[in-house]
Amino acid sequence: LYPQAAYLRGAARAVGRAAARAGLDGVAVRRALDAELAAGSDRHGTIDRALAACGVAPDTAAALIPELVAAFTAYRPRRLPTYPGVPAALAALRTRYPLACLTDGNPAGQRAKLAATGLAEAFDVIVITDELGGRAARKPRPDGLIRAAERLGVDAREVVVIGDRPAKDVAVAHAVGARSIRVATGEYATAPDDPPATVRVETFPEVVPLLCPPASTAAPLW
Repeated sequence: LYPQAAYLRGAARAVGRAAARAGLDGVAVRRALDAELAAGSDRHGTIDRALAACGVAPDTAAALIPELVAAFTAYRPRRLPTYPGVPAALAALRTRYPLACLTDGNPAGQRAKLAATGLAEAFDVIVITDELGGRAARKPRPDGLIRAAERLGVDAREVVVIGDRPAKDVAVAHAVGARSIRVATGEYATAPDDPPATVRVETFPEVVPLLCPPASTAAPLW
């Protein structure tokens, strides 16, 4: 829905400022963290490795990690741009279907991201998997998708999961026997189609004609 990189750059700046307050080279820490996040934002230990890359002694790093992690998770963007056409596409889909947002991560941070994109009101239901059981409940575990389907009042197998990460979004659809649409854009655009989605598109607006065909067509075009 939005470029994750924009959020991560802001969070890295927040960590850099916290590092500077602690007496480190904040610019160097920010740059090292930018590099770590660019290599994969969902890997554990990104701040640890950034400090190591800056030559911070292990004992010093261990003492600072909680403060720097807190700075990262407390970052609240004022505004996050969406990918082109996303708000209009969501509005079009909502004329035909109820919409749920299923997301992993720190609940306060995830809500802040949605607010910053202006998309919070675009969904009928928002489910943050960490509220269901912490990291253990994150996709591809089906708990969150099942909860979203329950709140929408539908069988989870009737849901169409739209996402950009095969290993999470497509996999969680497979877990409940639902269909999926992979949007091959953003941070995971080059990730392999494993598992394969029902349909693959290059941009989010391409989903609309698939799920909202002309009135003369009886069923979605897929």
